[in-house]
Amino acid sequence: MATTSCQVAVIGGGIIGASCALYLQEAGLDVMLIEREDIASGASQGNAGGLAFAEILPLASPRIIRKALHWMRDPLGPLSLPPAYLPQIAPWLLRLWRASWPDRYRANIQSQVSLIQLAQTELLSMMARTGLDRHLHTEGVLEVYEGAERFATAQEVTRQRAHYGIQSQVLQGAALAEFQPGLSARFTHGIYLDSWRNIDDPYRYTQDVARHALSQGTRQLRGKVVHLSPTPSGGRIHLADGTLVEAQHVVVAAGAWSHQLTRPLGDVIPLETERGYNTTLAPDALDLHRQITFPDHGFVVSPLTCGIRVGGAVELAGLKRAPDYRRSTVMLDKAKAFLPALRTENGHAWMGFRPSLPDSLPVIGPARRHLAFIYAFGHGHLGLTQSAATARLVRDMVTGQTPAIPLHPYRPGRFSLFKDSP
Repeated sequence: MATTSCQVAVIGGGIIGASCALYLQEAGLDVMLIEREDIASGASQGNAGGLAFAEILPLASPRIIRKALHWMRDPLGPLSLPPAYLPQIAPWLLRLWRASWPDRYRANIQSQVSLIQLAQTELLSMMARTGLDRHLHTEGVLEVYEGAERFATAQEVTRQRAHYGIQSQVLQGAALAEFQPGLSARFTHGIYLDSWRNIDDPYRYTQDVARHALSQGTRQLRGKVVHLSPTPSGGRIHLADGTLVEAQHVVVAAGAWSHQLTRPLGDVIPLETERGYNTTLAPDALDLHRQITFPDHGFVVSPLTCGIRVGGAVELAGLKRAPDYRRSTVMLDKAKAFLPALRTENGHAWMGFRPSLPDSLPVIGPARRHLAFIYAFGHGHLGLTQSAATARLVRDMVTGQTPAIPLHPYRPGRFSLFKDSP
């Protein structure tokens, strides 16, 4: 049985884990990055590429609850829940509903704002100092709506964004058609957000973040983590092949599988997976100026260097159910109807697991009983956006610094039925 050691072990090679490894390595620590497959082989591979600095409103909201009840009538619509999975996910759905009540919803917006503001500062700074800003694009995002009634409904979101200083530009009729040529005339109104940023290829970007950490001294270990246990000096990681890793600190950033590792440590966290689908077409499949979001249909079309990516939607079906790629086909057919010039042949379909918590906030903080273990997961649709902010907070905790923002809203114990830790 092989045993190795390090100061900090990071479990998970997605964008959160890779970013944590980079920040910890920059702090001069001995870091090991543990991933069971290739770097960015999970949700980070199929990301739409948006740095969604305007997305301050939690999914757990009255607005989304109203939409969800409509969407779920269509098993291939923007939100689906197979009936067989309902008993398992029912407690999570109840927590989601409770998080949408006005008192918690308002508090969650403020917590999301704090994390997003830190994310914008940290991500742009990190990319500049590492040279990874070569992946950055600044064309913003365009949200489009069919008719004045649906556009009027969207103004609730616009007003709440404006309250936090996020400005937007309204486009109508000919101005919208000129802004994005080829858009179907059924879309009469648009909202342009120039604070939004984009990554040219999320898969390559995540790999480059990890490479930069490795070039600075981070060690990489490939293997499946099956168990975590505390030790007098920190934590022990048990891998499937029998390897043991001893570390002073262990960062759990394993995405949708993270809760399986935290349970033996005494933290039962209601993590679910929003299974997302997409299809990546050829880069010249459409002359697309910027990312386009279709909020009423639950998907986006993104111009990436690897191709035009059509994806989104949510399927609440856990980790074991086989992918239903009809969902990708439905989005692709809609994209063709909305952007008639789009060439949809020879696309590559994909499905990935977005780790999601019912209040739409990630878990960032130490385990309640074993402080050597630090959790960093559950970012839902905002993993790429919040990656550097999460890494900054993890680094602050490991190095004993005052966290850049208060961690209380993101604490692991907030879901406990009993009194949780501060």
